[in-house]
Amino acid sequence: MGYKYETAALDRYELLKAFARKNRREMTKSERILWDALRSSLKGYRFRRQHAIVDYIADFVCLSEKLVIEVDGGYHDDLDQQHDDIIRTDYLEGKGFRVIRFKNEEVDTDVRSVILRIKEELNK
Repeated sequence: MGYKYETAALDRYELLKAFARKNRREMTKSERILWDALRSSLKGYRFRRQHAIVDYIADFVCLSEKLVIEVDGGYHDDLDQQHDDIIRTDYLEGKGFRVIRFKNEEVDTDVRSVILRIKEELNK
């Protein structure tokens, strides 16, 4: 029996784990800003960063609340990437997760508003 935080597909776990570890070491500026804000502003919730959920790696997730937070860079403006994002969101929602997305610019310029939106989502 696994732990509650073990949400990755078993047959791909090691690959996803290695990729997630690399992503944690090489966080973007926006991800670093949000990670610091999550840890300082939302102390009552436990967030994981770059956490594997089945076949995907979420930027941030609060497992107890089943909330995934994605921070999207410029490449998410590409139509193919937007299509992939919709598929990913639908899949995660099908697994019972709520998904909220922010653009890098939102995090970089107004992280306080981002945190308020996350709090609203957590209080639903």
